[in-house]
Amino acid sequence: MKRFKYIALGLFSVLFVSCGGGNSTTSKLFKIQLEDNKSEFQQNQTVSIDLRNPKQKTINSVSYSIDGKELTPNDGKITLNIPTLGNKTLVAKVTYDDGTVDVSKNIKVLASKSPEIYTYEVLNEYPHDIKAYTQGLEFHNDTLYESTGRNGQSSLRKVDYKSGKILKQIDLDKTFFGEGITILNNKIYQLTWQSGMGFIYSLDNFEKIDTFTYDQSREGWGLCNNGKNLLKSDGTEKIWNLNPETLKEEGYIETVTNRSIFNKTNELEYVDGKIYANVYLKESMMIIDAQSGAIEGVVNFGGLKEKVKQHADLDVLNGVAYHPERKTFFVTGKNWDKLFEVNILKK
Repeated sequence: MKRFKYIALGLFSVLFVSCGGGNSTTSKLFKIQLEDNKSEFQQNQTVSIDLRNPKQKTINSVSYSIDGKELTPNDGKITLNIPTLGNKTLVAKVTYDDGTVDVSKNIKVLASKSPEIYTYEVLNEYPHDIKAYTQGLEFHNDTLYESTGRNGQSSLRKVDYKSGKILKQIDLDKTFFGEGITILNNKIYQLTWQSGMGFIYSLDNFEKIDTFTYDQSREGWGLCNNGKNLLKSDGTEKIWNLNPETLKEEGYIETVTNRSIFNKTNELEYVDGKIYANVYLKESMMIIDAQSGAIEGVVNFGGLKEKVKQHADLDVLNGVAYHPERKTFFVTGKNWDKLFEVNILKK
């Protein structure tokens, strides 16, 4: 998808978003001091906290919060029981004789435990278009829908997964690089990569009924939905929450392990409160808690690529779809000649 632009990273390689460690301009009056001067913690960890007051101002009250959630100190400690993880700003609202000020400190709140390791069991193999540069997969009523990429080759497809036959296809203008898709309320939503634009189609006839532009997210990578909202990855650590009516980005989660904030989340699938996400350029898939962003599991798909026809255009694992009736996952890759039905198993 974006091989020429990014360097492949190991699954647990550390890539921190710069968030600083200091306080706001009010630090001349007050400063938040956390346990051992650390700035990285785990979810639900209890840490010592102190408000430094070098000018000896008379303090009337102090309250602490993250993302608007108040964290009440108990015996000089706060518990980081916040619902979402990643880069956070701890705010102290200080009321003193001269007024009220907010004092902030940037921290990282990571997952409380390391991801579990999973493997896979191949149940069935089906034919897949070897020329399809797969970017998105999704099932609807036992029919597979697929989005393919590359400028001049991007398309939206309706596919009989058992035979590999393309039942319906529309091609994107050659200026667009197709990306992830999802289906909600009889509409197909499709992303493009760097054009800053997405498309909305009628599920019944593939008629394009609308377009939308990205807001704060820079690019379009993967797309899924939780039955209410769209969830969009953009190649960073963020998975954005999109309103399906306005297509506005209404917040995000950040994907994290117990050690670091992790980016390169690619194709997405939502199942029962979890987001299953291909890791860009890796034969693996993350299992992410859709509320907190904690990476709870990693599926090792090593060896699957060796089961397809080896050729010059063969590319990486990409594409994940869940079949709700069969309760199995379907995975493939870019220019793979096979689609695999698999069970995901704890190692």
